[in-house]
Amino acid sequence: MTSESAQDRDELAGEYVLGTLSFEQRIEVQRRLPNEPELRAAVDAWERRLLELTDLAPSQQPSALLWPRIERSLDRQAPSTSWWNLLPLWRGLSAIGLAATLILGSILLTQTTPKPSFLVVLVAPQDKAPGWVIQASNSHEIQLIPLGVVEVPADKALEFWTKADGWQGPVSLGLVKPGQALSVPLDKLPPLQPNQLFELTLEGANGSPIGKPTGPIQAIGRAVKVL
Repeated sequence: MTSESAQDRDELAGEYVLGTLSFEQRIEVQRRLPNEPELRAAVDAWERRLLELTDLAPSQQPSALLWPRIERSLDRQAPSTSWWNLLPLWRGLSAIGLAATLILGSILLTQTTPKPSFLVVLVAPQDKAPGWVIQASNSHEIQLIPLGVVEVPADKALEFWTKADGWQGPVSLGLVKPGQALSVPLDKLPPLQPNQLFELTLEGANGSPIGKPTGPIQAIGRAVKVL
């Protein structure tokens, strides 16, 4: 049995259910499942959480322009002088993994009306594991939806940030409680834009003291316009 933490096991189970693991990793998980009840329980929990939602999603044929558009959005980097310039991260995201997370987002979005106009999948910069989905049915409010368990030290907090092309710097959208969905009004910001960046950083308990990110990035993603 492996010595992985509960969070690592939960993330592995989530990626297994989502289908974002490599072939070798998937075979390894299948080998472990009969002998590791905790991993099996985590997989069962993800299946209950996600797979039943597929009945809510009508079958649709993706546009032939969708995948090239996703690739262009990932390759488009932020200004070179910005701390948001993380081009290696976007190029490192696999097409299969992103497709799976977008499908997951589409499933989640069928639970609300009206239909969303923007979608963001926030992934961990270290292993590209999807952790949060952002949806927006208009350009003035977004919903932040957790996909799994997040552990935050008692003296720390997750702070939510966004930055669009042409902005001077990132803007805080407030603190986020781990594991809880959050609606964020954007009435004091310009309307949402395709390719707009969002991220969660680990800050002090009261958030960043200087009005811009200071802690390590926990999750990051770009907005995609939903057709």
